[in-house]
Amino acid sequence: MNKKYELLSPAGDRERLEMAVTYGADAVYLAGQQFGMRAAAGNFTNEQLRQAIDFAHGRGVKVYVTCNTLPREDELAALPGYLENLQDMGVDALIIADMGVLSLAKRHAPNVKKHVSTQLGVINSAAACALYDMGADTVVLAREIPMEDIRKIRANTPRELRIEAFVHGAMCVSFSGRCLLSNYLTSRDANRGECAQPCRWKYHLVEETRPGEYFPIGEDNGTFILNSRDMCMIEHLAELMDAGVESFKIEGRMKSAYYTAVVTNAYRHAIDDVLAGRPFDPLWLEECGKVSHRPYSTGFYYGYPGQHYAEASYTTTADVAAIVESCDEQGNAVLTQRNKFSLSDELELVSPDGRPIKFKAGKMYNGAGESIESTPHAMMEIHMKLPEPAPRHSIVRKCR
Repeated sequence: MNKKYELLSPAGDRERLEMAVTYGADAVYLAGQQFGMRAAAGNFTNEQLRQAIDFAHGRGVKVYVTCNTLPREDELAALPGYLENLQDMGVDALIIADMGVLSLAKRHAPNVKKHVSTQLGVINSAAACALYDMGADTVVLAREIPMEDIRKIRANTPRELRIEAFVHGAMCVSFSGRCLLSNYLTSRDANRGECAQPCRWKYHLVEETRPGEYFPIGEDNGTFILNSRDMCMIEHLAELMDAGVESFKIEGRMKSAYYTAVVTNAYRHAIDDVLAGRPFDPLWLEECGKVSHRPYSTGFYYGYPGQHYAEASYTTTADVAAIVESCDEQGNAVLTQRNKFSLSDELELVSPDGRPIKFKAGKMYNGAGESIESTPHAMMEIHMKLPEPAPRHSIVRKCR
């Protein structure tokens, strides 16, 4: 495979890390317990970080650590030691959103590459070149940037500077996350990983002289006036490559392990197809519909993506039923339940090596060897025969 192009997947905790690596990520991004932009994600202690790095590096996968909060003055004293510790662990890159952090990283983690976060809002070649001169190895472009501008940025920046762009996941209604709405309404700072996502809330108007009377906004159900669509660029990877993007980033450190596996798997196959000269396979777009998502768009790459005013809920066409823990050469598997399913249910087996395989749930047994007709208990042990041998972390899911 052409290593010039990188698939970068989210790893909110150890399970999601293992899913990202198993399903084909070239690199993962994750956070320690300081200075990361997803406070509610699982995140990693220092010991867990060391273990995660060893796990990923042992499988040829790079690890990027987010240092993308905007640190306050009283937090700066802790940064040098934290950065030095990350370098000692063998982190491949730091994802940085603050000029001061970039400067400190050059001094205290000189052997670690510096990636400039989308939070910094890079939308032109002048900014990209200035950041390169300051020591950046990669710029993660703002989500608001159109495809034609990426070509111009690539043409007007040093070839040594890598360009990274988001290809899948949630989009912020504000400019690359620089939003204060959460701060004002909930005192939770979006730029410190604590966003309450008030852009997904349902709003009404109240007239000054009629308190308590709530008027819906819009003619139908259009009261979710700030709710953005999700991004899905899986059909357009060849254009992104041609424009100069080298790293394709999937959003979602707070999404499920199932999401991480399925989306990484789809983009892995789609990227490999482009590099091999094969036409796009619509199956991989269908796979993106089988994870929880809002209505998809192509972001701002081809113009205004439009908002989704009807409601703020997520949709999916499938649910994860179980995760394969082990499986022999005859397909006899031990699984861990994630959602209830029953005998004769129509299921699919998803593994990193091929296309999903449809099958019906046959005889099933619990951990005590007793025959069962359904799997009602969360995380229960299940024994059943799969349609073919499947590696650990393969997924059994139930389509809706």
